[in-house]
Amino acid sequence: MAKSAGAVAVLTFCFYRSLWALLPMSAVGIWFFRGLQRQRIRRNQRELEVQFRECIRSVAASLRAGYAVENAFGESEEDMLLLYGRDASIYRELLLIRRGLTMNLPLEGLLMNLAERSGSDAIQQFAEVFTIAKRGGGNLTEIISQSIGLIGQQIDMRQEMQTILSGRRMEQGIMKVVPFGILLYIGITNPGYFNDLYGNLTGVAAMTVLLFIYLAAYGMSERILEGLEES
Repeated sequence: MAKSAGAVAVLTFCFYRSLWALLPMSAVGIWFFRGLQRQRIRRNQRELEVQFRECIRSVAASLRAGYAVENAFGESEEDMLLLYGRDASIYRELLLIRRGLTMNLPLEGLLMNLAERSGSDAIQQFAEVFTIAKRGGGNLTEIISQSIGLIGQQIDMRQEMQTILSGRRMEQGIMKVVPFGILLYIGITNPGYFNDLYGNLTGVAAMTVLLFIYLAAYGMSERILEGLEES
């Protein structure tokens, strides 16, 4: 919210320099806020996937030690607490799973619920395979071990993509602030240079067109990078 409010304040000052523009510019703030939410959701998904891989590694180790699969997830809860702490997403999810098991809910159903809420393809695939194996009497230890490898490959590929795109993100961030840097530089070195663009109908119309061009370019760059991240 602070970032969105800051963006609205900067845009309002640079394009209109009028408090009256704050109200219509709040729509831009909402749009920007939703974009930040999508970024945060994707970041949380990536973090949860990495934590989930370590979780099922712990489960596989417990299964090899002779634990029942439900107890193996209980042991994994303690491991995740030591590894990531109480605030980690995977620890909170394992708490929900343990509470569900105490209410005699099936483990496969709890994992499917986790997969649906997380929005992660990797967790969804694991939950589906686990459900089929558990109901069909498959070798859960072998299936989970294989799933660790598959999930690990997906996570590694996604992390490589993030490394490649990090440079593009930095370039995009620079390009987003360049126009405002130019405005600030000219405004400081040539006071009054932009006065004709503010406080009159022609100036407001011109700056509104420029604002839409800037927002369109920003939205297009975000969509391109989001498409590459999701591919």
